[in-house]
Amino acid sequence: MSSSIALPTPPKSRVVSNVIKGCLGNLIEWFDWFVYASFSIYFAKSFFPAEDLTAQLLAAASIFAVGFLMRPLGGWLLGMYADRFGRRNALAMSVLLMGAGSLMIALSPSYETIGIAAPIILLLARLLQGLSVGGEFGSSATYLSEIATPGRRGFYSSFQYTSIIMGQLSALLLMIVLQNLLTEEQMYAYGWRIPFVVGALAGLVVMWLRRGMDESEHYKDEKAAASAEGKKPVTGLRALAKYPKQLAAVFGLALGGTVAFYVYTSYMQKYMVNTSGISKEDAALISFIALFIFMLLQPIAGALSDKIGRRKVMLFFSIGGTIATVPLLTLLSHTSNVFVAFGLMMTGLVFVTGYTALSAIIKAEMFPTKVRALGVGLPHAIVAALFGGTAEPVALALKQAGVESMFFWYVTGCIALTLVAAVMVKEPSKNSQLDLRKDAGTGDTTGDREQPELVPAK
Repeated sequence: MSSSIALPTPPKSRVVSNVIKGCLGNLIEWFDWFVYASFSIYFAKSFFPAEDLTAQLLAAASIFAVGFLMRPLGGWLLGMYADRFGRRNALAMSVLLMGAGSLMIALSPSYETIGIAAPIILLLARLLQGLSVGGEFGSSATYLSEIATPGRRGFYSSFQYTSIIMGQLSALLLMIVLQNLLTEEQMYAYGWRIPFVVGALAGLVVMWLRRGMDESEHYKDEKAAASAEGKKPVTGLRALAKYPKQLAAVFGLALGGTVAFYVYTSYMQKYMVNTSGISKEDAALISFIALFIFMLLQPIAGALSDKIGRRKVMLFFSIGGTIATVPLLTLLSHTSNVFVAFGLMMTGLVFVTGYTALSAIIKAEMFPTKVRALGVGLPHAIVAALFGGTAEPVALALKQAGVESMFFWYVTGCIALTLVAAVMVKEPSKNSQLDLRKDAGTGDTTGDREQPELVPAK
């Protein structure tokens, strides 16, 4: 017998409290992740012997990319953990792993001191952090989507990327402060270690905060219903394999958005320094202001998706990104004017908002509770590993080869594939899986829907 019951509307105070706790953890998690990208300009020479700046940055970016290879493993392991043992436990585990990686980097001796062991330590730390981030995204997206108020899920879940951007801003703000307090020689010598120490200590605090969050009612009802049936819920890859259309949709929607996000955020600062010829200090300030505005746009776009639907907002990103990427990056490569550079970066980020604000909810609405964290986290982590983590080294390698403009077309092609997915997918917010849950009293199961299908939307 199959039946379903509507979810009760949770108290607003509880929703806000849980969103804040979840976002604080997400902030620190991504602060640690982006500290590496932001400070690689300073620590690259400590871990790699090459004299050429581009070569050092390429080596550091390659390890940044290798860290992404652990993300599918993290999305799988922590996604299954979240579906089986709870969102709260998985989120606490992910931030602990991230803090441990930051501590390893902060305490690592330089290449001059221990030779090849230095980049090996850096690599191991990034693998650990990649495992953490791979599990963080799916668990965080699932948790924020499940605890949000029905009818306001786009708004509340958009704070996932708000907190991700706040993590980036915190890393950039700390860089700006250190650049003004320390000389350039001091930044190269030891200043770059400070943010990794901050991230490691903050991770311990956040782990404690996350242990105090309320568990998702969706998860608790799923577990109670399974108990009433006298069996464990079927989770993991075997259960996820029943949703191939949803998996295809997540892959397609995540591809262009993930590449564009990393290009216009973590890589853009180095692009302005290494290609446009803008100073490190000006590039950091431009990035900080642009990302701050970008952060404020997230809840606006999320709330808009609650009114007009997820698909229309996603089309704004994919159409705009497909048309504007080559002109924006080409113009930016030919200017050293900080105001022009800011305007170009900000234009790109406005389009990217159409993806980032919906990244959590548009995927979470596609899967039932029993596989939601895994269904959101694993395909996103695979896309991030194959395309997000490789965006920066691909860009630097093409620059070194003298064909940097090819990278602009590469980014455009990735966004165009997301446009195809956005055109083909049905509106996810209609008949969302988040609107139903298992009956904890009888153990009756919900009628799992086979949407969104990859068919032309009317």
